[in-house]
Amino acid sequence: MATPRELALFSAKISEQAERYQDMVNEMRVIASMAGEQELSVEERNLLSVGYKNLVGARRASWRILQSVEQSEVAKGNEKRVSLIQNYRGTVEKELDNVCGEILELLDTHLIPSASTCEASVFYLKMKADYHRYLSEFKVDSDRKEAAEKTLLAYNAAQEKALAELPSTNPIRLGLALNFSVFYYEVMNQPEKACNLAKQAFDEAISDLDTLGEDSYKDSALIMQLLRDNLTLWTSEMQDQEKAEPPKA
Repeated sequence: MATPRELALFSAKISEQAERYQDMVNEMRVIASMAGEQELSVEERNLLSVGYKNLVGARRASWRILQSVEQSEVAKGNEKRVSLIQNYRGTVEKELDNVCGEILELLDTHLIPSASTCEASVFYLKMKADYHRYLSEFKVDSDRKEAAEKTLLAYNAAQEKALAELPSTNPIRLGLALNFSVFYYEVMNQPEKACNLAKQAFDEAISDLDTLGEDSYKDSALIMQLLRDNLTLWTSEMQDQEKAEPPKA
């Protein structure tokens, strides 16, 4: 007879197939709350990640669209429309707050304390940093500063563990480098740090590529491509900015 955990896992998989991500998250939240009794399997933690990523991803996309429309209406001087959009954006921000707060509580209360391997620990610390980063994208003033500080702390903790214990080609370590570098570039406005981090991760993985097993080759190769794409884009943008700057007297 199936246990409640097995039934919740089956329901989460069905919800994913049906693209019902709120239902998927509801089921995975039940499993995550049991992590103290039995640590999440790789499959379970990946399903948890996919569910929340889709919930927050849709809202992040909505927020960006609303911000763009708002800027356009501000430029036209349409105050009533701007006010309407700001109210709507506030609704999306409240939803983002709730989703991020929910997964962050699960991570701090159940998932990070239950991690018995370095890979699981890095996975959850990276996830914690990611969701604080999503908060920092729309927060302002002291709230933004606080979210950015929490993001940096979690990424640093994950990076310390990953560099010490995970191979350079490990997809979780590479994914951490990718997201950490994006944080430096987009949130902290430190393009040189972003490029250095991404380049180091890419170069180290390239030199150890022959040690990569078939099972994780595809995942690692995809993240390495994203690292390289970001490096190319960021380097180009930095060069364009330097050209645009007036010469120093």
